[in-house]
Amino acid sequence: MSRWLIKSEPHVYAFSQLEKDKKTSWTGVRNFEARNNLRAMKKGDTALFYHSNEGLEIVGIAKIVRGGYADPTDEAWATVDVAPLKALKEPVSLAACKTNTKLKKFALVKKSRVSVVPVTEAEFLEVLKMGKTNV
Repeated sequence: MSRWLIKSEPHVYAFSQLEKDKKTSWTGVRNFEARNNLRAMKKGDTALFYHSNEGLEIVGIAKIVRGGYADPTDEAWATVDVAPLKALKEPVSLAACKTNTKLKKFALVKKSRVSVVPVTEAEFLEVLKMGKTNV
């Protein structure tokens, strides 16, 4: 099982909306690196859900329920289906990630422009610890 981080602006699609919807397709990603990461995702992987532009914080955990496939809005790109796993008890801010030495190589910090990035197991567990959440 792999770990990921996916980003969405909360006014476009918030984690709370994913919880209401129960499942969604992660369409509309138009960055080659992010597309390749979507293609690599497998059913059963988990993803940290990050609110970008507003909030700037990791707010939840999603589960990949269908691995990478062609984005129906443009088949040259890729999508996955995600479902909510759980909200973090405490959101983890970008600022907190930047000051945590255990997250110095975290893609959220190092590749801030990429909307879908891999996360190491150690980084995933550190974020959960910071968010006072267990999976």
